[in-house]
Amino acid sequence: MSTHRLFVALRPPRAIREQLVAAMHGISAARWQSDDQLHLTLRFIGEVDRHRAEDIAAALGSLHAPAVAARLAGVGMFERRGRPHTVWAGVEPQEPVAALHRKVDQLLARVGVDPETRAFQPHITLARLSHAAGLVAPFLALHSDLASAPFVFDHALLYESEMGHGGSRYHPVARYTLFADAATSAAATAPTSSHVAAKPPSSP
Repeated sequence: MSTHRLFVALRPPRAIREQLVAAMHGISAARWQSDDQLHLTLRFIGEVDRHRAEDIAAALGSLHAPAVAARLAGVGMFERRGRPHTVWAGVEPQEPVAALHRKVDQLLARVGVDPETRAFQPHITLARLSHAAGLVAPFLALHSDLASAPFVFDHALLYESEMGHGGSRYHPVARYTLFADAATSAAATAPTSSHVAAKPPSSP
């Protein structure tokens, strides 16, 4: 039986993706993400068979959560075995995204997906780094004040990841609308600060 490599994510609006793509330079031999690959992972699921994939898609259909107002806020990196592995852009505020992550996790648990055990750090991956990649510090310093106009994540997506030449390709499988409310609109216009994020725990 064929398997499907799934994850749940938020897709930034076009203007935000264009801003991120414009910042993607300055680290030699980095594998920068394409516009199609830009997303904020809410929950990595992994390989499942077709029947489990259908159960997951149906379970997420019960997702009832508010849209998430956010801004880009700084950049950071993940390390693996003491070496830079991933460069990412942060988002603020983090708690609404974390709350949505918890709701998704609860729905997945109902269909037998093991709960997430790693610390959740909301981020949008910009580049993946091999041992051949150049210095990361200049990039982090240059974009330490990365910020954006307020924007809203108004839907979540179930994606299937397909490995191929030049990296993974992400195919949307299902879309789940997040409802708008007054609190979301207020949060979208609230002031926030930018920063260089401290090195967080590793995250998918």
